[in-house]
Amino acid sequence: MAHKFNPKNKGKLDDILREREMPPKETLKKLYLKRGEDVLDIGCGIGYFTMAASEIIGDNGKVYATDVSRDMLKELEIRLHKKRKDNVKVIKGFEYDTDINKTLVDFILISNVLHEVEDKKKFLNNYLKKLKNGGKLAIIEWKKTITKSGPPYKERIDIKKLLKIFKEHNIEIIKDIDLTDTHYGVVGIKR
Repeated sequence: MAHKFNPKNKGKLDDILREREMPPKETLKKLYLKRGEDVLDIGCGIGYFTMAASEIIGDNGKVYATDVSRDMLKELEIRLHKKRKDNVKVIKGFEYDTDINKTLVDFILISNVLHEVEDKKKFLNNYLKKLKNGGKLAIIEWKKTITKSGPPYKERIDIKKLLKIFKEHNIEIIKDIDLTDTHYGVVGIKR
């Protein structure tokens, strides 16, 4: 069984060091998130990337933020209320699906989640149904190295394996990027 992030450790998700190493707004721009796009943030947690995505897309876009943890979503709703963000919809998710009223999005973000999923094929097949043809899939994952924090080494996804997963799902890779000492990102277009 895959290691799952414990919601009790949600404070780590908003750590100042994390923000310095992987600033959310700049990271999303590197992954080609654009103004006016509709985004599905899968495994949004407390909104580390959700808040930045909301700023980037502006009033003409919408962020659908989903997580399996009600505690994480409650925290996100508090943050959204404080920041008066009205272009974000918070949705309770399930491991292999979420209900966004059959809306198709322009951009799907999956950050530090895929390594936790047992059946990656089922997971991606279900979520990719929510991505428009020509839409972008961006995945951020832990590098397959030993670090002080993060998931166990054996559960991390090597970038070569992730690139293969993209190809198996007909996602044309447009960029793979070294984001930090511990993370990489891959972005592609659904064909």
